[in-house]
Amino acid sequence: MSKQLPIVAMDACCSPLAREPLSEPQAVELAKVFKAISDPIRLRLLSLIASHEGGEACVCDLTDAFDVTGPTISHHLKVLRESGLIDGERRGTWVYYRVHPEVLARLSAVLVPADPATALV
Repeated sequence: MSKQLPIVAMDACCSPLAREPLSEPQAVELAKVFKAISDPIRLRLLSLIASHEGGEACVCDLTDAFDVTGPTISHHLKVLRESGLIDGERRGTWVYYRVHPEVLARLSAVLVPADPATALV
């Protein structure tokens, strides 16, 4: 289930927004990832996976946390996978998901002010 992260240009775009404008390709790639986490269910799934003991969570551990169907959870997990935020590995009948911390670090690096001293507290 693992595939290459779609954020090819992320290393080049990790300067904070306040330092220099994003290029169009950088903005497109970042928007895909931010869009993936803009849904409350996907944001909760990402949080549940990231905070799960051992850094990975079985889909069986995720479904009971929501009042939506299994196929809906599968759809949201697929969106997170395709954005490069998570990866999944099938073990028997279950899929175990883990977060790509480097993608989260790249996202947060873009939002950090160029000069931390000027950040609003």
